[in-house]
Amino acid sequence: MMRFSTLIKHPADWMTGGQGEHGAVLTSRIRLARNLRSHPFPGWAKRDQRAAALDLMRPAVEALAPMKGAFSHELGDLTSVQKQVLVERHLISREHAARGDGSAAVIERRQSFSLMLNEEDHLRMQAIRPGLQLTAAYNALSELDTELESSLEFAFDPTLGYLTTCPTNLGTGLRASAMLHLPGLVLSDQIGQVLQAVNKIGLAVRGLYGEGTESLGNLYQISNQSTLGESEETIIRRLERVISQVSNHEQNAREKLLEDDPEMVADKIGRAYGTLRHAHIIDSKEALNHLSLLRLGGTLGFFSPETVMLCDTLLMDIQPAHLQMHSSRKLTAEERDSIRAEIVRSRLLSLESPDNRVLAKHETITPDPSNLSDA
Repeated sequence: MMRFSTLIKHPADWMTGGQGEHGAVLTSRIRLARNLRSHPFPGWAKRDQRAAALDLMRPAVEALAPMKGAFSHELGDLTSVQKQVLVERHLISREHAARGDGSAAVIERRQSFSLMLNEEDHLRMQAIRPGLQLTAAYNALSELDTELESSLEFAFDPTLGYLTTCPTNLGTGLRASAMLHLPGLVLSDQIGQVLQAVNKIGLAVRGLYGEGTESLGNLYQISNQSTLGESEETIIRRLERVISQVSNHEQNAREKLLEDDPEMVADKIGRAYGTLRHAHIIDSKEALNHLSLLRLGGTLGFFSPETVMLCDTLLMDIQPAHLQMHSSRKLTAEERDSIRAEIVRSRLLSLESPDNRVLAKHETITPDPSNLSDA
């Protein structure tokens, strides 16, 4: 069985791969909710019933081919910091972390697959991939789902589809989402217009850690809301189309900002660089916002393209639980802010100051206004 320290020693493949054409889409995630036919759903189950369901599911999950040598632990055996690290890595939900006895997590070595046992539903399994790869993530997870269905009997109704604790997951049990980095739309005050258009066509927009969380570092999750009455392929196709459009609007916004107000862009990126390189105390929100601008600089040519990957890794490593794990002790908020600044300074030590020759390329170009009406 994989140790926790081994699991988090290296960043997951999907944490550092979302550069794509212009780096707007960091990750794609597919989640499927399933319940056992012959067992009470977790919210209604008694302690011994939850334990019985876990005893049935866990061996079946661990036997899946990709789960060979996986991290598999009951949540009651993990410390609060360890559970929070898994939340910060999007491997378990905040709700799952709050559970103890009778709940478990089984996570594939490269963290591409993560299965939550006895969360809100008996089984919540997810696949994460870098960039815009919703179809690839779904196909991979669908294989696991099919394999599990040969050894576990899921609660399924011919009319309603898969039965879930929350009616919003009824039917396919599918939640597809992508994490997007949208500093261009934020800086150009177009983010509200785009997100409103996304909401109008029935998609949900959330913050960094999903439902009920705010956007930090200009990061937004876009996901489907309906799971009933449409096939998985239809849901995913529509979501991919919209995310591609939002990504294109983000690219247009970045180019237009550079052409209309290059000094402002250079100033914001330069200030972010200066603060991160020299700050000795920095809180999570400020650090994420500056890293967002540094990442933007990496995509616009102010820094080398490798800066994007560096920022993606730092976005995770400066989260509160990661800092406590790094320090091997409980930290006060003040200590976290100090250690966070120290880690960022050391990682950016070899990053040279912004290359402002980028500005010269945009001095004489007149841009076409970006059209956001069809988001």
